[in-house]
Amino acid sequence: MSPEKYALLQGLFPLIVTIVAVAVTGWVITTWMRIKHGYPLDGAWGQAVYPQKSEETIERVRLLSQENAQLRAELGSVKDRLATVERIVTDSGALLSREIDQLRDRAN
Repeated sequence: MSPEKYALLQGLFPLIVTIVAVAVTGWVITTWMRIKHGYPLDGAWGQAVYPQKSEETIERVRLLSQENAQLRAELGSVKDRLATVERIVTDSGALLSREIDQLRDRAN
């Protein structure tokens, strides 16, 4: 091997090692994050490898589904209340005073 080629390889070797180290570190971090957040892992050929389901996981999903349903119901009632408040705020003052006067007349 000529000294020029040897010098070129010596110069490229740290760059190649750095690129490989960054790629491997990125793969490890990505895999760790997928495991932490419950995403399926990829097998050797790209197929999904799903983690085993435990009783704790099934119970957690059930509780989260119940909480989601409760929050959706609460959100619906909040939307209804907000629509009522918006209607009251956007009504003209004359209409509101007329309705108040009509209510007073009924009371008398």
